[in-house]
Amino acid sequence: MKGGGRRVAITGYGVVAPCGIGRKAFWDGLNGPGITGHRSIEIADWDPSPYFDSPKESRRADRVEQFAVAAAAEAFEHAGRPAVDTDRFGTIFATGVGGLRSTQDQIEVLIAKGERRVSPFLVPMMMPNAPGAAISMRYGLRGPNETICTACAASTHAIGYAARLISWGMCDAVVTGGAESAGCSIGVASFGNMTALSTSGSSRPFDVDRDGFVLGEGAGVLILEEWSAAEGRGANILGEVLGAGSNADAHHITAPAPGGTGAIGCMRLALTDAGLEPGDIGHVNAHGTSTPLNDAAEAAAVSEVFGPRGIPVTSTKGVTGHALGAAGALEAIAMLLAMEHRSIPPTAGTTSVDPEFTIDLVVGAARSWTPAPSISNSLGFGGHNGSIIIGPV
Repeated sequence: MKGGGRRVAITGYGVVAPCGIGRKAFWDGLNGPGITGHRSIEIADWDPSPYFDSPKESRRADRVEQFAVAAAAEAFEHAGRPAVDTDRFGTIFATGVGGLRSTQDQIEVLIAKGERRVSPFLVPMMMPNAPGAAISMRYGLRGPNETICTACAASTHAIGYAARLISWGMCDAVVTGGAESAGCSIGVASFGNMTALSTSGSSRPFDVDRDGFVLGEGAGVLILEEWSAAEGRGANILGEVLGAGSNADAHHITAPAPGGTGAIGCMRLALTDAGLEPGDIGHVNAHGTSTPLNDAAEAAAVSEVFGPRGIPVTSTKGVTGHALGAAGALEAIAMLLAMEHRSIPPTAGTTSVDPEFTIDLVVGAARSWTPAPSISNSLGFGGHNGSIIIGPV
């Protein structure tokens, strides 16, 4: 990242998603069939007990926190423990909604049983900062501990900010990413009534028949370290955060700016931060939510920045659903896996790309490629845009 001068290594990651728990299962899921018949998709038979010391401890954590703790456990297992001062080990985490399930549950208790039966643990369960706080306490990380809540762009923003803290010399390692679990009845009803959810129950990014997203859930966690320190401890460096961009549409609370003007600017900011030209990028992991307006704006933006059909594009939301504030972290991990396997997963669920779009969308089957710097976009309600560029080792 040009702003600071210190290189930022990715040394581990962990993932919890409806299409697979753990790195291997997640990769298999990314290459699997798309979602059909669901407005919301959840992680089946989720069991938090392996990640907590007792059933009581897990019950006092909202599902969003449980996912974060589970993904962090895999990330630390994957990376090993960075050999840095705990005061310089940060936790920069993200969520779009936070503990919505616990909030709904306790409102129902309040209505049915009265005020005195509301759990005293509701506040720490519903706090958006609870997942990051839990990770910080579990691993004794005393550096900056901050939570970013910028809707669907949140975990992309978190990864970019975490990388800058290392690049600028303010931290030597950071655990970062995001978690979300908003598929309770109030979440599904609210997204459905604003016509954001698919009426057909399918996620079909960039398809001519796309009709909304399928609500997803999960968590993605990455371990970032200062490059030379990671090399010095013999860490297995998996990738490098090269640059990040963040800006705002300043246009509408839910709709993207026409023509993708905000996304265009955001991608260009990330390229400038990385010191790269559009021709240096080998793959776009699109936000690609399967909504009419988002996909049209992003397709226009990608074509403007990289040229018509100038670069392979994929969206993983056909198998993950839209995990809101966790989406960017899941998609950053998907890019790392694409580099490791030298294969770009197809955009599941999409069969007929909208003829109005001039993008080279990977559909039908995975595409072999030579790993190169790749950019992931996250475009959130409120006009929040985030882009992150990750390079192969």
